[in-house]
Amino acid sequence: MRTIEELLGENASLSPLSEEHRALIAGCAQNRAFADGEHVMREGEPADLFYIVREGDVALETFSPQRGAVTLETLHDGDLLGWSWLVPPYRTMFDARALGTLHTIAFDGACLRGKLEQDPALGYDLLRLFTGVIVERLQNTRLRLLDLYGKVPGEPVPRP
Repeated sequence: MRTIEELLGENASLSPLSEEHRALIAGCAQNRAFADGEHVMREGEPADLFYIVREGDVALETFSPQRGAVTLETLHDGDLLGWSWLVPPYRTMFDARALGTLHTIAFDGACLRGKLEQDPALGYDLLRLFTGVIVERLQNTRLRLLDLYGKVPGEPVPRP
């Protein structure tokens, strides 16, 4: 059986972090599993945790009154899930639902924020790491929204 620290060292998403920083954040982490269809997080709820997907898939979803739950992106092994723990007011921006059995490493956001206050270098490294995640999610969401609400084939393109 491997320790959380060893698992973090094997995760490509955390490779930009030093071994020392991975050891620091390991103290805020625990293994967590979810059943098929179980919500990992719900839009608007407190963002107390973030996750690394160890094994399985997660649908990032938002709700539309006309369409119901709309999947914006699907995350897989090694992906980081949840960035709202880092940005006040610490509220989750999307639903996240397990697609099959899901194994994660869950990080306590308050514990991590405390470590970031004590170690600005760790804070900078995690901010750089999560900024990339935020930009990627924003881009993927934009593309998905263009698919959902973009021009219908055969309709003329409006001129400005």
